[in-house]
Amino acid sequence: MPTRSLAATALALATALAAPAMAQEKTEFRVAWSIYVGWMPWGYIEESGLMDKWGEKYGIDVEIVQINDYVESINQYTAGGFDGVAATNMDTLSIPAGSGIDTTALIVGDYSDGNDAVIVKGDATLEGLAGKPVNLVELSVSHYLLARALDSVGLAERDLAGVINTSDADMVAAFQTPEVEAVVTWNPLVSTILEDPQATSVFDSAAIPGEILDLMVVNTDTLAANPDFGRALAGAWYEAMALMAAGDADALTAMAEASGTDLAGYEAQLAATRMFYDPAEAVALAESPDLPQTMENVAQFLFDKGILGVGAPSADFIGIEYPGGTTTGDAGNVQFRFDPTYMQMAADGAL
Repeated sequence: MPTRSLAATALALATALAAPAMAQEKTEFRVAWSIYVGWMPWGYIEESGLMDKWGEKYGIDVEIVQINDYVESINQYTAGGFDGVAATNMDTLSIPAGSGIDTTALIVGDYSDGNDAVIVKGDATLEGLAGKPVNLVELSVSHYLLARALDSVGLAERDLAGVINTSDADMVAAFQTPEVEAVVTWNPLVSTILEDPQATSVFDSAAIPGEILDLMVVNTDTLAANPDFGRALAGAWYEAMALMAAGDADALTAMAEASGTDLAGYEAQLAATRMFYDPAEAVALAESPDLPQTMENVAQFLFDKGILGVGAPSADFIGIEYPGGTTTGDAGNVQFRFDPTYMQMAADGAL
């Protein structure tokens, strides 16, 4: 399971290359992905030949590369090593957009709908976290989830005894130690920890639907110069979505095995993931009036943690553009865009 984390943001900002010259037309592209339930289709698309099929349709070649370290995949995209990357909305805003790399959300694949959770021991409550330490991966979507959970009961991180940075690899073992009273993590770790009879989930991402978004983002200039790149990616993605929606056992089993589980385990993770199998539903989320408020919440969290771009003076430092041209943040510094064009093409059968 990748660390869906911002811990390497400083490294990304320090090592990102200067913005490349204006993108030109080309025929070869590379996108990166890492293992997570909502991104497993990308591996299947590459291995099954779906990407080759759609690339041939448009006369281009798209290589889909698995990177074991999630944050490193975003760093490499930010540095120009890839034309796109599978990333969350939060990490896209912080790392590439925060580094001045104009980035477009080409595909809204899903949102976490219970995959991320706050777990306590015994009959403790969310309110009962006051004065207690909480273990999580700092500056990650888990950290964001904790902030949203505490806010729901009138608490803030300052009311805790502290946040203890704990790697995802150590989370299950940490919960079993007597000094750990609460953890925040994601699947498959959530499912494993909840097998412990003393574990209770007191808040999960189903309470904040649409806030933890899993995306395929691409370089805005590259997409503008090469719209067939967007068409091919969207075509391959939604063909895979159709297979998943139909319950194709071969496709789902391949995704499960690639993620290190079996079909039942992968289906359990999918049950806590709101996949947008229908492109029209992804378009609806991108066009939702709730999305700007979500992104303002995310930007405020990143600013509060000091990771919203280099020297960001406020949470409005980076502009985010939505369908129809509306923006949040600095309209003169738009570096992150939600563009439903290619998802709409898929919905219209126009790819």
